Amino acid sequence: MSVGGHFKQRDPTVAESVLRSNGVNDCPVAYVGKATSLRSRLRQYREFGRGRPVEHWGGRLIWQLESHAELLVCWRTTSEEPRQVEELMLAAFKDRYGRLPFANLSR
Repeated sequence: MSVGGHFKQRDPTVAESVLRSNGVNDCPVAYVGKATSLRSRLRQYREFGRGRPVEHWGGRLIWQLESHAELLVCWRTTSEEPRQVEELMLAAFKDRYGRLPFANLSR
């Protein structure tokens, strides 16, 4: 069960089989996201993880991990368009591992 907030009556919880099928063996990266305001994005993500009804659906699988409180957040600053940087990072990840990171559900 997810500790994430329910926004507009949507439950962020997914089946355990989905969690297991999304895992990437021997990889420390669980999610790649983008932000135009890092402070705002991390605040939303943190609030979602505290169960608040925040409109932040990306990366929601993180909040079903038993170890979610132990995960580290890393970021990369850029002067480029955030969406383009995210796309390049996800493409590089997919090239290396054959799939997207654990909590990235589409692209």
